[in-house]
Amino acid sequence: MAYVFHLFLGLISAFLGLLAPGMLNMTAVRTTIEQGKRAGVVFSAGASVVVFIQASIALVFANYLSQNPNVFNHLKIAAIIVFFILALFFFIQARKTFNAEGKSKKGNLFFIGMLMSAINMLAIPFYFGLTTYFEVNGQLIMEQPYIILFIIGAGLGSFALFFLYVFFASLITRRAKFIATNINYILSGLFFILGIIAFLK
Repeated sequence: MAYVFHLFLGLISAFLGLLAPGMLNMTAVRTTIEQGKRAGVVFSAGASVVVFIQASIALVFANYLSQNPNVFNHLKIAAIIVFFILALFFFIQARKTFNAEGKSKKGNLFFIGMLMSAINMLAIPFYFGLTTYFEVNGQLIMEQPYIILFIIGAGLGSFALFFLYVFFASLITRRAKFIATNINYILSGLFFILGIIAFLK
């Protein structure tokens, strides 16, 4: 059961991190509108592959710090800071005028998806903060095979969310501004609450 839980934890984490419409999501939508669902899925697959790497880097870093008691308190403080930064980031995004247009892409969509996902600077801090929070609360076991299961879940979760954006591309294009604003406010509030909880503990 613990194996399934860690897989699910990774899936939910990725789903949460990519939920708000942004550069990657809206490019998947635009690619679908312009070139069809297959093209959108190929782009999404490329973007999801990089999530494996980003989640791995964050987990390796968090695991190293957790195994060194002298820096464990700094680890918890770092997680709190990341949560408040994420809360502020999503609040600012919600206040901005949202542009529903993704970038028009030509070429190998799989590698374009990988490249665009790789320049998402928020991904590693996001996974670092979230996995640290899960570990501190005893929900994430920082040893194999639990780590790899979490990473696999993160990759699958990111692809599942991208696929939803591809599948509902037309609807999202029409309602993008409303969806983006409300989801960003929700995510801002969620990370603020997680930051408060982590601070109090």
